[in-house]
Amino acid sequence: MKKVLVAYSSRTGKTEAMANYIAEGLRFSTDEVVVKKISAIGNELDLIGYDGYIFGCPTYHKDMTGGMKQFLFKAELANLTGKIGGAFGSHTHSGESAPMIYDTMLHVFKMDMTDLGALKLTEAMVQTDEGLKACQDYGKAVGEQIG
Repeated sequence: MKKVLVAYSSRTGKTEAMANYIAEGLRFSTDEVVVKKISAIGNELDLIGYDGYIFGCPTYHKDMTGGMKQFLFKAELANLTGKIGGAFGSHTHSGESAPMIYDTMLHVFKMDMTDLGALKLTEAMVQTDEGLKACQDYGKAVGEQIG
């Protein structure tokens, strides 16, 4: 039974919408998808037991949010080496957070990241048909990689 965690931070609800759309795509190929705000994850033990991880947050002043930075320190303690991963985020104009999360998961955590790279969408695009499809397709691709 394959289980995936989609953990996110959201300021305006756009990144939360992305998390839920990605989860819809994951459900095509995985048995269980858990969508959680990073604030609901107490410590690294809450991250154990998943086959895949997709983390996301919005870009805020050309950076990740402070909460996401703290969450990534927690995630590092969970030893996610070799696990399948992906990253996503919404932005208004620059979009740096998703690639930063992706790079941390790839190079620091040594995870097996999706070949698609990080998914980043402008806030205006998130709740369009094109944005919904992009998120669902991203989730499907990560789910297929998990097997």
